Amino acid sequence: MGGVNLFQAFRRLVTVPNDNPELTLAQFKAFSKQVPLLYFILLTNMLSLAGTHQQSAPFWLVKVVPLVFGVVFVVRAIGWIRESRKTVDAAYAYRRLVATNRLVLPISVLSVAWSAALVPYGNDYQRAHVAFFMSITVIGVIFCLMHLRSAALMVTFLVILPFSAIMGLSGEPTLIATAVNMFLVSLAMIAIMLRHYADFTKLNEQRLTLLAQQAALQDKNRAMQALSDENLRLANLDSLTRIANRRSFFSNLAAAFEDARAREGRLAIGVVDLDGFKPVNDLYGHSAGDKVLVEVAGRLSTFETHGCRVFRLGGDEFALLIEVNEGDEKALLELGQRICDSISLPIMIGNSVVNVTGSMGIAVYPDVGLNGRDLYERADYALYHAKRENRASVTVFNAHQAKALFRQRQVEEVLFAADLERELSLAYQPIVDGRSGRTLGFEALARWTSPVLGPVSPAEFIPIAEQHGRINLITRLLLSRALREAKSWPGEPYLSFNLSPHDLAVEENVLRIIAAVNHSGIAPRRINFEITETAVMRDFDQAAHSIELLRVLGCQISLDDFGTGYSSLNHVHKLPLSKIKIDRCFVDRIDARPASYKIVKSVLTLCSEMGLAAIAEGVERLEEVEVLRALGVDAMQGYYFSKPLTGELASARLEAERGTIARMSTDFAATE
Repeated sequence: MGGVNLFQAFRRLVTVPNDNPELTLAQFKAFSKQVPLLYFILLTNMLSLAGTHQQSAPFWLVKVVPLVFGVVFVVRAIGWIRESRKTVDAAYAYRRLVATNRLVLPISVLSVAWSAALVPYGNDYQRAHVAFFMSITVIGVIFCLMHLRSAALMVTFLVILPFSAIMGLSGEPTLIATAVNMFLVSLAMIAIMLRHYADFTKLNEQRLTLLAQQAALQDKNRAMQALSDENLRLANLDSLTRIANRRSFFSNLAAAFEDARAREGRLAIGVVDLDGFKPVNDLYGHSAGDKVLVEVAGRLSTFETHGCRVFRLGGDEFALLIEVNEGDEKALLELGQRICDSISLPIMIGNSVVNVTGSMGIAVYPDVGLNGRDLYERADYALYHAKRENRASVTVFNAHQAKALFRQRQVEEVLFAADLERELSLAYQPIVDGRSGRTLGFEALARWTSPVLGPVSPAEFIPIAEQHGRINLITRLLLSRALREAKSWPGEPYLSFNLSPHDLAVEENVLRIIAAVNHSGIAPRRINFEITETAVMRDFDQAAHSIELLRVLGCQISLDDFGTGYSSLNHVHKLPLSKIKIDRCFVDRIDARPASYKIVKSVLTLCSEMGLAAIAEGVERLEEVEVLRALGVDAMQGYYFSKPLTGELASARLEAERGTIARMSTDFAATE
């Protein structure tokens, strides 16, 4: 049994392994580079040995045999040089290694036989040369066959053992010593070769492990890159509408702007905002609002075939990057109007149909814009102009708007640096009894006289103050001043004061207003706060809560500009109001406009049913006063009765009215 195991172990040593394809390929690549050197060693050693035996050995032994061996060696060497340049698979490499392993036996046997055949023909020096030939050949062969363990072992055993026996049986001490030396050195060389083969195998396994790790790392990197690319795609994609988002817009805008500037081309930006979207959320819920946004995004995306790229900036605002050619403003306006018309088509939400419209502003480079952001701001300003002047339409930024924008920025800069406590003031417009002309109260109107710009209209600086967060400071300064002046008014006229949407948006701001009223010493019932539908629509629940706090305090609440919003009746029913102010657009020429007459009449009927007072503003003509009196409007304000007054003139007006009433009372008493 032990003999069988020993034989199997020996067989494994002298057989080319085929259990590791990668190792087989590595052996083949290394071996193919060494074999030509092996044949070179064999050929030069054989020719050298044949040369030293030219005079003593037969012709066939020193001429024919070396020639045959030489041809074989050269052909084999050239073949292996070609093999080293090929790309082969493991199966082919294995076949070539097995063939080489089989060829080792005849070459080794023939080499030993040839060298042994020369021993009898030589003298002591020539026999020593034969021993040297065998020794150096074996050492060279072992080194060259290190990567093919089986071949190296066979050469060693097939050459060293027979030749050592031949040298040992010669009886010559020098040859015997040489044979022993060769045998021992060969054993050492075999040990070195086996260790080298083990290291080679281990290094190959480590290389394969490293390659596997590198492959795994590359797979991981590819997966991470794919994940990164997906995250980047999602980061630039609006999660609701699945179109590109605000981040993607400004990134693409910067690149498109630089491209347009580099090629001296044109670039247009369109900014779209929905009109009437907020009521959809209020009436149908946010899920319905989301469906509207998805539908609008889909409609806008159909225009991408017209050279547009569509983005959602957030909320109900969208943007477009538009390819334009020279002189294409008319085409831009037509495209913008088609976009607005597309948005205005009815949208089905369940069993309901909702309608929203879209306004659009466009800016074109190089007509305007120093950079992408600058171009966007001008498109946004054009959108603001479109929403203010003609909703559901498109406006291209022009010179008039450029002038207005320059003025806006000028006002912004000066407002930020202004000493508001010193520069702000108040004017008071009387609110009168339309029948008697008696003053019922005053509406406080903000005034700003800048040392730099001169008088600035509230229509200019109030929106800017709201946009940049200074409106709360302005409200506190002017309310405190108005309360101080109202406290000195003779009689008990009420003070009407306008609140910004920002004043109602945060409870802390409302609490400051309440503290100012309590600190003033004026009865809260004498204070009327005016709010607009815009203030309510920013956040209806918070606005309603803020209004309720003021009503609990005892203040009056008026809904200003009634009828100009899109859901006024809904607000009137839900809010704790005291008064409704009829907007000047319905009062203007009411005597000649039947539609305005009917609207005002309907509003008065609503006020009567809900127990609300009505105030008509913007009254400027006697004919308007007469119609309003006939309809039953008691409180009016406008230039027909008085322009806004300073605080001193407001007090003087009240004093004059008191004097008139006193004289009338005296005259009446005298007639009695």
